[in-house]
Amino acid sequence: MIAILTFIVSLFLGAPAATPGQAGQRFDLIVRTDFFAGFAGDQARLDKGMTACERVLADNPNHAEALVWHGSGLAFTAGRAFQKGDMKTGGELWQRGIEEMEKAVALEPDNVGVRIPRGALLLQATQNMPAEMGRPLLEKAVGDYEHVLALQSAYFTTLGDHPKGELLFGLAEGYSRLGNGEKARMYFDRLIKDAPASGQVPKAQAWLATGAIPKSAGLGCVGCHK
Repeated sequence: MIAILTFIVSLFLGAPAATPGQAGQRFDLIVRTDFFAGFAGDQARLDKGMTACERVLADNPNHAEALVWHGSGLAFTAGRAFQKGDMKTGGELWQRGIEEMEKAVALEPDNVGVRIPRGALLLQATQNMPAEMGRPLLEKAVGDYEHVLALQSAYFTTLGDHPKGELLFGLAEGYSRLGNGEKARMYFDRLIKDAPASGQVPKAQAWLATGAIPKSAGLGCVGCHK
């Protein structure tokens, strides 16, 4: 789960000044450093980020970005509970987190700042789930990335190779895990063509040659950019 840290931190490179549906300062800029620190193991910082979301939600229960970040925090905390063997608490936190993220997307389906955090969390969280449990969530994550790519289509070519490569890699890796080799190949080919300096090209080439993605050594980006 710690890989979420560098996964999400890269998502916002090349972002416009504000996300759709939100005026003024981007909400992710207010909370994300606390969440990143929390996902890396700093419980006090995670608590701080969650409290910031809860203050916003107390005034506006339908604040989509606060909901998606809070939901991701609940899901992360659920993972810790599962690791400790507390299946009851883990199950309750996981369900709440999924429901909050689902509500956020329903409220603002075209907000990249909502789609990215949910997709990031689900892609990472499903890595070690049983197939029957993880597949629907992985499909949802890939759907989030597809929607982000569509939303970014007007300015995608203006992004740097790194954000483009992370988005395309997330899609390719997701489709590979879903067993859709045709879609995975399409996005790996596109990654090599459109983002040759992204840093993900060696993994794309390895998949194209072997059908498998080499495991990363340490932390690294695993997804898409805003």
